[in-house]
Amino acid sequence: MKTFNTSAAQNPRPAVECADIVKSYGDSIVLRNVSLTVRPGEALVVVGPSGSGKTTLIRCINHLEKIQSGKILVDGQLIGYRLKGDRFVEDSEKNIARQRRNIGMVFQRFNLFGHLSVLQNVMEAPVQVLRIDKNSARRQALQLLERVGLSDKVDHYPAQLSGGQQQRVAIARALAMNPTVMLFDEPTSALDPEMVGEVLTVMRDLALQGMTMIVVTHEMEFARQVADRVVVMDRGEIIEQGAPSEIFGAPRHPRTQTFLSKVLHKV
Repeated sequence: MKTFNTSAAQNPRPAVECADIVKSYGDSIVLRNVSLTVRPGEALVVVGPSGSGKTTLIRCINHLEKIQSGKILVDGQLIGYRLKGDRFVEDSEKNIARQRRNIGMVFQRFNLFGHLSVLQNVMEAPVQVLRIDKNSARRQALQLLERVGLSDKVDHYPAQLSGGQQQRVAIARALAMNPTVMLFDEPTSALDPEMVGEVLTVMRDLALQGMTMIVVTHEMEFARQVADRVVVMDRGEIIEQGAPSEIFGAPRHPRTQTFLSKVLHKV
């Protein structure tokens, strides 16, 4: 059974709110007036064909990509911009970095520090960014590594781990910052098939524990089983969203029907 923390349940404010987001590269529009609200404790899964804007959307949420118009709020805080008079201007790098502390992100590639041990990788940001004392950071890191099933690998280095193990370290590292929301950008796409399950199991446990999550993935069974809500994107727009039973059982949009018929091998 899914559990939610009490403070999140009592807080009506959205964990993430995207309003009329437009993102373009030159003349190419990647996101077209995308609006999306994510509740605290919700596991939202974004699916759709390649090039539909899924990854760009979550990269905009932590301001790794700059938007041309619209606004994004995380826990009520405007991300990447500030209001100056009657218009938005880009915020300072210092403030943007501070905002990103509340937004955990797990990429396709693991991006671990190769010269640091597993334990050191998880401790690094809390010590260097949050200024947590090393003993506290170590205790937290050990707890997180146990949580992702890697308590026996604390002294190993990334090169000594499988891809699935490295991705689980990356998840623990993101959790070490105690984020408001976790963003996952196709976290299993770089893994060998036999390693996918161990990463999805960790993500499933996070969802069951009430972590607010936005997951971009091609793992349809994960979306079906774990998501509170599934969002379908195509050509930079949200074309459909709803409970997994609705999206997978009775999709309304013709493009969703075509997409799912291919990825689920339906006729």
